[in-house]
Amino acid sequence: MIKEVSTPKLKDPVFIAAWPGMGEVAYRTALFLKEVMDFKMFAKLEASKFFKPAAVTVDKGVLGLPSLPAGFFYYLKGKNSPDVILFLGEAQPPLEYAEDLSNVIITFVKKYKAKFIFTFAAKPEAIDHKAEPLVWIAATHADVLKQFKKFKLKSLNEGQISGLNGIILGAGKKKRLKGVCLLGEIPFYTVQIENCKACTSILRVVGDYLSLNLNLEPLVERAKFIEEEIDKLISYIKGEMPMPGPNPLNDADIEKIKNDLAAYTKLPQSAHEKIDKLFIEAQRDITKANILKEELDHWNVYKEYEDKFLDLFKKRDQGH
Repeated sequence: MIKEVSTPKLKDPVFIAAWPGMGEVAYRTALFLKEVMDFKMFAKLEASKFFKPAAVTVDKGVLGLPSLPAGFFYYLKGKNSPDVILFLGEAQPPLEYAEDLSNVIITFVKKYKAKFIFTFAAKPEAIDHKAEPLVWIAATHADVLKQFKKFKLKSLNEGQISGLNGIILGAGKKKRLKGVCLLGEIPFYTVQIENCKACTSILRVVGDYLSLNLNLEPLVERAKFIEEEIDKLISYIKGEMPMPGPNPLNDADIEKIKNDLAAYTKLPQSAHEKIDKLFIEAQRDITKANILKEELDHWNVYKEYEDKFLDLFKKRDQGH
C-alpha cells in the first residue's frame, strides 16, 4: 500500500499531513512548504482499498478507467530546524475509510520515530475577505497548547475538525503521538475560493515554531491578487463595473448576497450541533433565545432558521 523509493535517515521528524478541503487551506499550506523548501519524495501511498471509481473517463467517445487518488510522502533534512516528513493527499476518501487510512499513515511515520503531528484546516467565520484572518488551535494534549501560548492563538474550546485533517490527529493521539491542528479563518462566502491569507497566517506560526526560514512574499502577493479578484466581482455586482441590466445593486444588496451565500454554504458539523442544542435549550428556557440568536447571527444563518426561531415564541404564547 505504501511503496518506498528510498529510506531516509531522519532524527525524530515532525510529521505534517494535509488533504484538500475548504478554501484549499490545508493543502495549499503544506504544498507551499514542499515547493519552497528542499523536500524530496521518498514514498507513495496507493490507496485503492479506500477509493472506488465514481465515474469513467471518456476520450473521443472511448471509455477509459480513471486513476485513483494517491498520496505522497516527502522528507526534509533540517539544518537549523527539525527533520520533517510531509504528506500530501490528492483527495479525501469516503469518511467510513478515514480512520483506517489514517492508521496506515500513522503506523508508517512512526517507523521513522515521528513524535509530533501538524495538520491544518479552514475555519469559516463571519468575517470580510479583507480582514486579517486569525489562527485557531486544537491540540492533542493540554501541555501541547502551552507550547504555542506565545503565538497568542485562539483556542478551539469546543466543536469538531471534520475530514482527514482532523481524523488523522485523533489517530495519532491513540498511538501516543502529540500534535496540533492549526485552523485559519476564512469568510463564509469564499469557502470555494483558494484562501492564501489563511495559509500565510498559519505558515507564520509553523515557520516560527519549527525555525524555518520562510519567505512568504509569493503567498502574500497571491493573496492580494485573489482579494482584488473578489473586489472586482463585488464591484461588478454593484454596477461599478459595466454589467447588463437596469439598476445596479447597493451596499445593502451586496451584504444580503454575502449573507445568502453564507446561509446556503454548508455549516461545519460542530456549528450545526451547537445550534441544535441551543434550540432545545431555548424550548425549555426562552431566556436562552438571546444566546441562540447571537449564534445564528455569528454564522450569518438567521434567515435559514428564522421560522424555527420565531416558532419558539409562538409556542410560548400558546402555552399561556
